[in-house]
Amino acid sequence: MASMLGLGTVLTAIVTPFDAEGKIDADSFVALMHHLAAHGTEGFVVCGTTGEAATLDDEEHLGLIELAVKERPAGVSIIGGAGSNDTVHAVKLTRRATEIGVDATLSVTPYYNRPSPLGIRRHFEEVAKATDRPIILYNIPIRTGVNMPPALLEELAQIDHVEGLKQSNPAELRLIDGLDLYAGDNETFAQTLDMGGAGGILVATHVVGDQMSEMARDPRRRHEIDASLQDVYKTLFMTASPTCTKAALNLLGHKVGGLRLPLVEATEEELAAVRAMLERHGLLPAGATA
Repeated sequence: MASMLGLGTVLTAIVTPFDAEGKIDADSFVALMHHLAAHGTEGFVVCGTTGEAATLDDEEHLGLIELAVKERPAGVSIIGGAGSNDTVHAVKLTRRATEIGVDATLSVTPYYNRPSPLGIRRHFEEVAKATDRPIILYNIPIRTGVNMPPALLEELAQIDHVEGLKQSNPAELRLIDGLDLYAGDNETFAQTLDMGGAGGILVATHVVGDQMSEMARDPRRRHEIDASLQDVYKTLFMTASPTCTKAALNLLGHKVGGLRLPLVEATEEELAAVRAMLERHGLLPAGATA
Protein backbone atom coordinates (compact mmCIF):
# COMPACT_ATOMS: atom_id res chain seq x y z
CA MET A 1 0.00 0.00 0.00
CA ALA A 2 1.92 3.04 -1.23
CA SER A 3 1.59 6.34 0.59
CA MET A 4 -1.06 8.57 -0.93
CA LEU A 5 -0.05 11.67 0.97
CA GLY A 6 3.66 11.98 0.22
CA LEU A 7 4.43 13.39 3.67
CA GLY A 8 7.42 11.14 4.21
CA THR A 9 8.03 7.84 5.94
CA VAL A 10 10.01 8.96 9.00
CA LEU A 11 8.04 11.73 10.70
CA THR A 12 9.04 13.23 14.05
CA ALA A 13 6.56 14.49 16.63
CA ILE A 14 8.88 17.33 17.61
CA VAL A 15 9.28 18.66 21.14
CA THR A 16 8.62 22.31 21.92
CA PRO A 17 11.74 23.95 23.43
CA PHE A 18 11.22 26.37 26.31
CA ASP A 19 13.61 29.00 27.62
CA ALA A 20 14.48 29.66 31.27
CA GLU A 21 11.25 31.63 31.71
CA GLY A 22 9.13 28.84 30.26
CA LYS A 23 8.45 30.65 27.00
CA ILE A 24 8.81 29.02 23.57
CA ASP A 25 12.44 29.17 22.42
CA ALA A 26 12.03 29.82 18.69
CA ASP A 27 15.75 29.69 17.88
CA SER A 28 16.18 26.31 19.56
CA PHE A 29 13.10 24.98 17.79
CA VAL A 30 14.41 25.95 14.36
CA ALA A 31 17.88 24.58 15.15
CA LEU A 32 16.35 21.29 16.31
CA MET A 33 14.22 21.00 13.16
CA HIS A 34 17.29 21.36 10.97
CA HIS A 35 19.31 18.91 13.08
CA LEU A 36 16.58 16.27 12.89
CA ALA A 37 16.11 16.79 9.15
CA ALA A 38 19.83 16.14 8.72
CA HIS A 39 19.40 12.85 10.59
CA GLY A 40 16.57 11.16 8.76
CA THR A 41 13.40 13.08 9.61
CA GLU A 42 11.28 13.70 6.50
CA GLY A 43 8.46 15.60 8.17
CA PHE A 44 7.37 17.08 11.48
CA VAL A 45 4.25 16.96 13.57
CA VAL A 46 4.26 20.35 15.31
CA CYS A 47 2.19 20.90 18.45
CA GLY A 48 1.29 17.29 19.03
CA THR A 49 1.40 15.38 22.32
CA THR A 50 5.21 15.40 22.33
CA GLY A 51 5.13 19.13 21.64
CA GLU A 52 3.16 19.70 24.86
CA ALA A 53 0.27 21.18 22.88
CA ALA A 54 -2.03 20.75 25.87
CA THR A 55 -0.18 23.54 27.69
CA LEU A 56 0.21 25.94 24.76
CA ASP A 57 -2.32 28.70 24.29
CA ASP A 58 -3.70 29.25 20.79
CA GLU A 59 -1.34 32.13 20.03
CA GLU A 60 1.68 30.00 20.96
CA HIS A 61 0.28 26.93 19.21
CA LEU A 62 -0.44 28.62 15.90
CA GLY A 63 2.68 30.77 16.12
CA LEU A 64 4.85 27.66 16.42
CA ILE A 65 3.16 26.03 13.42
CA GLU A 66 3.73 29.25 11.46
CA LEU A 67 7.40 29.27 12.47
CA ALA A 68 7.77 25.66 11.36
CA VAL A 69 6.22 26.36 7.97
CA LYS A 70 8.39 29.44 7.48
CA GLU A 71 11.69 27.90 8.64
CA ARG A 72 11.21 24.32 7.48
CA PRO A 73 14.26 22.54 6.11
CA ALA A 74 14.09 21.97 2.36
CA GLY A 75 11.91 19.07 1.32
CA VAL A 76 10.29 18.26 4.67
CA SER A 77 6.57 18.24 5.39
CA ILE A 78 4.84 20.10 8.21
CA ILE A 79 1.82 18.53 9.87
CA GLY A 80 0.05 20.82 12.30
CA GLY A 81 -1.48 19.41 15.43
CA ALA A 82 -5.06 20.70 15.36
CA GLY A 83 -7.09 18.42 17.58
CA SER A 84 -9.33 19.29 20.51
CA ASN A 85 -12.12 17.81 22.60
CA ASP A 86 -14.16 20.88 21.64
CA THR A 87 -15.28 20.61 18.03
CA VAL A 88 -15.49 24.39 17.59
CA HIS A 89 -11.91 24.72 18.82
CA ALA A 90 -10.67 21.89 16.57
CA VAL A 91 -12.33 23.59 13.59
CA LYS A 92 -10.64 26.90 14.47
CA LEU A 93 -7.19 25.32 14.82
CA THR A 94 -7.64 23.34 11.59
CA ARG A 95 -8.75 26.40 9.63
CA ARG A 96 -5.88 28.53 10.90
CA ALA A 97 -3.25 25.82 10.36
CA THR A 98 -4.52 25.45 6.80
CA GLU A 99 -4.26 29.20 6.22
CA ILE A 100 -0.71 29.14 7.60
CA GLY A 101 0.25 26.56 4.99
CA VAL A 102 0.66 23.15 6.60
CA ASP A 103 0.83 20.09 4.39
CA ALA A 104 -1.64 18.21 6.61
CA THR A 105 -3.19 18.33 10.07
CA LEU A 106 -3.21 15.76 12.87
CA SER A 107 -6.58 15.49 14.61
CA VAL A 108 -6.93 13.44 17.76
CA THR A 109 -10.10 11.68 18.88
CA PRO A 110 -11.99 14.08 21.16
CA TYR A 111 -10.70 13.27 24.64
CA TYR A 112 -12.35 13.32 28.08
CA ASN A 113 -15.89 13.85 26.69
CA ARG A 114 -16.03 10.17 25.63
CA PRO A 115 -18.24 10.79 22.55
CA SER A 116 -20.21 8.01 20.87
CA PRO A 117 -19.18 6.74 17.42
CA LEU A 118 -21.81 9.06 15.92
CA GLY A 119 -20.40 11.98 17.90
CA ILE A 120 -16.89 11.18 16.67
CA ARG A 121 -18.13 11.05 13.09
CA ARG A 122 -19.95 14.36 13.41
CA HIS A 123 -16.85 15.92 14.99
CA PHE A 124 -14.60 14.94 12.09
CA GLU A 125 -17.20 15.94 9.51
CA GLU A 126 -17.12 19.46 10.95
CA VAL A 127 -13.31 19.52 11.14
CA ALA A 128 -13.06 18.37 7.53
CA LYS A 129 -15.11 21.34 6.35
CA ALA A 130 -12.39 23.66 7.68
CA THR A 131 -9.57 22.50 5.39
CA ASP A 132 -8.61 21.43 1.91
CA ARG A 133 -5.52 19.62 3.24
CA PRO A 134 -5.27 16.01 4.33
CA ILE A 135 -6.37 15.17 7.87
CA ILE A 136 -4.54 12.43 9.76
CA LEU A 137 -6.74 10.90 12.45
CA TYR A 138 -4.99 10.15 15.73
CA ASN A 139 -6.25 7.12 17.66
CA ILE A 140 -4.71 6.94 21.15
CA PRO A 141 -7.30 5.50 23.55
CA ILE A 142 -4.87 5.38 26.50
CA ARG A 143 -4.92 9.20 26.49
CA THR A 144 -8.38 10.00 25.12
CA GLY A 145 -10.51 7.38 26.88
CA VAL A 146 -12.16 6.43 23.57
CA ASN A 147 -11.01 3.99 20.89
CA MET A 148 -11.80 4.29 17.19
CA PRO A 149 -12.18 0.65 16.07
CA PRO A 150 -11.50 -0.41 12.47
CA ALA A 151 -15.20 -0.32 11.49
CA LEU A 152 -15.48 3.31 12.61
CA LEU A 153 -12.20 4.22 10.90
CA GLU A 154 -13.55 2.76 7.67
CA GLU A 155 -16.55 5.09 7.99
CA LEU A 156 -14.38 8.10 8.76
CA ALA A 157 -12.23 7.36 5.71
CA GLN A 158 -15.25 8.25 3.58
CA ILE A 159 -15.17 11.87 4.81
CA ASP A 160 -13.53 14.29 2.38
CA HIS A 161 -9.92 15.13 3.35
CA VAL A 162 -9.68 12.38 6.00
CA GLU A 163 -6.75 10.53 4.47
CA GLY A 164 -4.42 9.22 7.18
CA LEU A 165 -4.31 7.43 10.52
CA LYS A 166 -1.80 7.65 13.33
CA GLN A 167 -2.56 4.40 15.13
CA SER A 168 -1.48 4.26 18.77
CA ASN A 169 -3.61 1.25 19.66
CA PRO A 170 -1.22 -1.60 18.80
CA ALA A 171 -3.95 -4.22 19.21
CA GLU A 172 -5.73 -2.77 16.17
CA LEU A 173 -2.74 -1.97 13.97
CA ARG A 174 -3.95 -2.78 10.47
CA LEU A 175 -4.42 -1.18 7.08
CA ILE A 176 -7.69 0.69 6.56
CA ASP A 177 -8.83 1.23 2.99
CA GLY A 178 -8.54 4.91 2.11
CA LEU A 179 -6.18 5.86 4.96
CA ASP A 180 -2.39 6.09 4.99
CA LEU A 181 -1.29 4.16 8.08
CA TYR A 182 1.36 5.67 10.36
CA ALA A 183 2.73 3.91 13.42
CA GLY A 184 1.86 5.95 16.47
CA ASP A 185 4.49 4.28 18.63
CA ASN A 186 8.19 3.68 18.10
CA GLU A 187 7.67 -0.01 18.90
CA THR A 188 5.24 -0.56 16.02
CA PHE A 189 7.23 1.26 13.32
CA ALA A 190 8.88 -1.88 11.91
CA GLN A 191 5.58 -3.80 11.94
CA THR A 192 3.80 -0.93 10.20
CA LEU A 193 6.42 -0.82 7.46
CA ASP A 194 6.25 -4.60 7.05
CA MET A 195 2.50 -4.48 6.44
CA GLY A 196 2.83 -1.76 3.82
CA GLY A 197 1.97 1.25 5.94
CA ALA A 198 3.09 4.75 5.05
CA GLY A 199 5.52 5.19 7.94
CA GLY A 200 5.56 6.39 11.52
CA ILE A 201 5.03 9.50 13.60
CA LEU A 202 7.86 8.91 16.01
CA VAL A 203 9.62 10.26 19.09
CA ALA A 204 12.81 8.18 19.27
CA THR A 205 13.97 9.92 16.08
CA HIS A 206 15.01 12.82 18.33
CA VAL A 207 17.86 10.55 19.45
CA VAL A 208 18.31 7.74 16.90
CA GLY A 209 16.92 9.26 13.71
CA ASP A 210 19.60 7.83 11.44
CA GLN A 211 18.88 4.30 12.63
CA MET A 212 15.11 4.65 12.26
CA SER A 213 15.59 6.08 8.79
CA GLU A 214 17.69 3.04 7.94
CA MET A 215 14.85 0.81 9.13
CA ALA A 216 12.67 2.42 6.47
CA ARG A 217 15.30 2.12 3.73
CA ASP A 218 16.61 -1.39 4.43
CA PRO A 219 13.94 -4.04 5.05
CA ARG A 220 16.60 -6.73 5.45
CA ARG A 221 18.10 -5.03 8.51
CA ARG A 222 14.85 -3.54 9.80
CA HIS A 223 14.20 -5.97 12.63
CA GLU A 224 17.84 -6.19 13.65
CA ILE A 225 17.93 -2.41 14.06
CA ASP A 226 14.55 -2.38 15.77
CA ALA A 227 15.74 -4.96 18.30
CA SER A 228 18.82 -2.88 19.04
CA LEU A 229 16.68 0.18 19.81
CA GLN A 230 14.19 -1.38 22.23
CA ASP A 231 15.97 0.11 25.24
CA VAL A 232 15.84 3.56 23.61
CA TYR A 233 12.08 3.28 23.17
CA LYS A 234 11.55 2.08 26.75
CA THR A 235 13.83 4.67 28.34
CA LEU A 236 12.25 7.61 26.53
CA PHE A 237 8.80 6.52 27.77
CA MET A 238 9.69 5.41 31.29
CA THR A 239 7.68 8.39 32.55
CA ALA A 240 5.30 10.89 30.98
CA SER A 241 6.45 11.93 27.51
CA PRO A 242 8.32 14.08 26.55
CA THR A 243 10.12 14.20 29.93
CA CYS A 244 12.91 11.78 29.05
CA THR A 245 13.14 12.90 25.43
CA LYS A 246 13.82 16.44 26.57
CA ALA A 247 16.33 15.15 29.11
CA ALA A 248 18.13 13.23 26.35
CA LEU A 249 18.20 16.23 24.03
CA ASN A 250 19.57 18.49 26.76
CA LEU A 251 22.30 15.95 27.51
CA LEU A 252 23.16 15.86 23.81
CA GLY A 253 23.57 19.63 23.72
CA HIS A 254 20.21 20.65 22.23
CA LYS A 255 18.85 23.37 24.49
CA VAL A 256 15.19 22.40 24.71
CA GLY A 257 14.69 23.41 28.32
CA GLY A 258 12.19 22.01 30.76
CA LEU A 259 8.49 21.19 30.70
CA ARG A 260 5.29 22.96 31.62
CA LEU A 261 3.27 21.81 34.58
CA PRO A 262 1.68 19.43 35.22
CA LEU A 263 4.69 17.68 33.63
CA VAL A 264 7.91 17.92 35.61
CA GLU A 265 11.54 17.40 34.68
CA ALA A 266 13.23 14.03 34.94
CA THR A 267 14.24 12.87 38.42
CA GLU A 268 17.87 12.04 39.15
CA GLU A 269 17.08 8.35 38.68
CA GLU A 270 15.35 8.96 35.36
CA LEU A 271 18.15 11.25 34.19
CA ALA A 272 20.72 8.59 35.09
CA ALA A 273 18.78 6.00 33.05
CA VAL A 274 18.64 8.37 30.07
CA ARG A 275 22.38 9.10 30.34
CA ALA A 276 23.19 5.38 30.54
CA MET A 277 21.04 4.67 27.45
CA LEU A 278 22.81 7.38 25.46
CA GLU A 279 26.21 6.05 26.54
CA ARG A 280 25.28 2.47 25.58
CA HIS A 281 24.48 3.67 22.08
CA GLY A 282 27.66 5.70 21.75
CA LEU A 283 25.75 8.95 21.59
CA LEU A 284 27.18 10.55 24.71
CA PRO A 285 30.72 10.60 26.04
CA ALA A 286 30.93 9.05 29.50
CA GLY A 287 30.57 11.67 32.23
CA ALA A 288 28.77 14.26 30.09
CA THR A 289 26.30 16.47 31.94
CA ALA A 290 23.24 18.40 30.81
